[in-house]
Amino acid sequence: MNHFQRHRGVLWAEDIPLGDLARAYGTPLYVYSTATLRRHWKVLDRSLSGMRHLVCYAAKANSNLAVLRLFSDLGAGFDIVSGGELYRVLKAGGDPRKVVYSGVGKTDEEIAFALSQQVRCLNVESAAELGRVSVVARRLGQKAPVALRVNPDVDPRTHPYIATGLKKSKFGVPVEEARRLFRLAKGDPALDVRGVACHIGSQITAVAPFLDAIARVRALLGDLSRAGIRIRHLDIGGGLGIRYSDEAPPHPEAYGAAVKRALRGFRGEVVLEPGRVLVGNAGVLLTRVLYVKRSGRKLFAVVDAAMNDLARPSLYAAHHEVEPVADPDGKKEAVLDVVGPVCESADFLARARRMPVPERGDLLCIRSAGAYGFAMSSNYNARPRAAEVLVDGEMARLARRRESWPDLVRGEKPLPAGRRFTRAHRIG
Repeated sequence: MNHFQRHRGVLWAEDIPLGDLARAYGTPLYVYSTATLRRHWKVLDRSLSGMRHLVCYAAKANSNLAVLRLFSDLGAGFDIVSGGELYRVLKAGGDPRKVVYSGVGKTDEEIAFALSQQVRCLNVESAAELGRVSVVARRLGQKAPVALRVNPDVDPRTHPYIATGLKKSKFGVPVEEARRLFRLAKGDPALDVRGVACHIGSQITAVAPFLDAIARVRALLGDLSRAGIRIRHLDIGGGLGIRYSDEAPPHPEAYGAAVKRALRGFRGEVVLEPGRVLVGNAGVLLTRVLYVKRSGRKLFAVVDAAMNDLARPSLYAAHHEVEPVADPDGKKEAVLDVVGPVCESADFLARARRMPVPERGDLLCIRSAGAYGFAMSSNYNARPRAAEVLVDGEMARLARRRESWPDLVRGEKPLPAGRRFTRAHRIG
C-alpha cells in the first residue's frame, strides 16, 4: 500500500495534488510520502515481533537526510557501505550503536572513522579485510566489533547485477573459509567476534531463497558453537522485493513469519537490512513532457527527466510504471517510448508502453522511484540533479534543493588562461 492515489482522476501524494508540487518545486522532482515510509517500516518491524531483532535500514537505497531522520525517529538502525553513508547517518541523528557497516572495500580511514564512532559491528568480507580491521583497531587501541559475511552460494533468482550470494560473487567469504577466519578472529585480541552476516541479493520475490540461506548459515552456527565461538547476532541481510509491474513478492508479514520459523531456537539477536521494501513504493519521480516526436512508426515522449535522474531502466532494463498525473480521459492511446534529453540511446525511462499520448507540458509520474532513484543519480551531460520533497498530509517540505549550474563546477579550478603548469604544480 502507498499513499499516491487518484482523486477525481488526478494523482495526489497524500493530501496534495502532484501537479501543485511540480508547480511549486519544478521538475524533475522526487516526491516521497512520509505516511508510506512509516507504514512500511512498522509493518516490517512488527512482522518479527516476539523475536529479538533490529531493523537496520539500508541507507544506499535512499540516503536523503530527511528519510534517514524519519527512520531514526522510528527506532531503526542502519546498514551502511561507506564512510560517507556513516557521515550522513550521523548528520541525520542516527545512533552509531545501531549501525552495521558492510561492503567489500573499506579503507583504513573508513574503518578508523567507524571505530571512532563506536558502530555496532563491521561486517567483514575477506581475510585481507579482517587483517586490516585488526591493524587499525590496534593502532587506535580499540577492540573492533566484527561479524563475518558468509556467502551461502544461494541463487536469489533476481537480476544478475544485484545477486550477491552466489559463489562467483565478490561479496562475503565461502562457508568453509569462514570457519577458519572465525577461529583466527577469536584468537585476535584486537577483534571482538559478534556475529555472522549474509546477504544474497536485492529485489527477491520469493521466500525460498532467504530460507535456503538461513538454513546454510544455521549449520555454520552449529559448527561455531561446538568450537566454542559464541555468536551474539545473526544478520540475515535484506533484499525483499517490491511490485514494479506484475511481480508478486511475499508480504512482509509472510516473510517475517517464515523467518521466525526458520530461526526457531536461535537465542541471539536477528538483524535485518531492508532497503527497497521500505522506500521503493514510497517515492515517485515527476517529469514534464518537452516534446512528442514521431520517427517513422516510432513515437517518443521526450521528457525533462533522464537516465542521470533515474538510472535503473538503462542499467537493469528495469520496469517502472509511467502514468499521466492529470486525468487522461479522452486522450488517444498509443505505444510509445518515454525518453530523456541525454545523448545516449540508453536514455529511456520506459519502452513500448501503451498509454495516453501526452502533449507538451503534461506531467508524468514514474512510480516506484523511492529506492535507487536519486541515490544513483549523476550529473552526466552536466545536468543538475533533481530536487527532493517529503509530503506529510497537507504539508510538503523541500528535503533537497534542486542543483544549479554553479553547483556543477563547485570544487573545480580551471587553469588561468594561457598559462602552463609551473614548478609549483610539479609532484615530488
